[in-house]
Amino acid sequence: MKKFILLLLLSVLAGCGNLKIQEGYGNTLSEFKATDENGKIFNTKDMQGKVWLVDFIFTNCETVCPPMTKNMSDVTEELEKKGIKNYGVLSMSVDPKVDSPNKLKAYVKDLDQTGGKWKLVTGYKPKDIADFAVENFKTIVAAPTIGTNQATHGTSFYLIDQNRKIIKDYIGKDTGEEKFPKNEIVEDVQTLVDKGPIK
Repeated sequence: MKKFILLLLLSVLAGCGNLKIQEGYGNTLSEFKATDENGKIFNTKDMQGKVWLVDFIFTNCETVCPPMTKNMSDVTEELEKKGIKNYGVLSMSVDPKVDSPNKLKAYVKDLDQTGGKWKLVTGYKPKDIADFAVENFKTIVAAPTIGTNQATHGTSFYLIDQNRKIIKDYIGKDTGEEKFPKNEIVEDVQTLVDKGPIK
């Protein structure tokens, strides 16, 4: 019986460690410079050595951003409960002309339970964030056009390892066919934190 339990535990642990780079990723996040929710400079070097979850949002969003942001909050709540420390969340505004640091800070005021691990950034040109999104994550970002205050962006969350390598993506909210994979995201972050970057 003891042998069976040991084998079962080993198989579970092995399963948790089987995190692989998703097809189409494996690239290293390109250099960027931004302003965070506290008005301080945040750049690529600040990400080194931690596991990161990245998404794209904007504060005037009337559709996908509220559920995405709530889901990110739920993920961080679970990570905090598990005592996982060496991670961060990076939410990048796709409407930098409107999203000031103060607006971004207020946007997650009641949802951020991370004690400073959740960074929200702005301060770049709309074209720069659009190019950055395509180059790194192969996703479209477009600032609002005349006659609307709604930007366009993807709804995925992205997992980045300690060497700024992009590992995989997840749906950021429920779809008609899939449920938001909170447990999978938490497990993957924990695996990278515990085992280190994928080689």
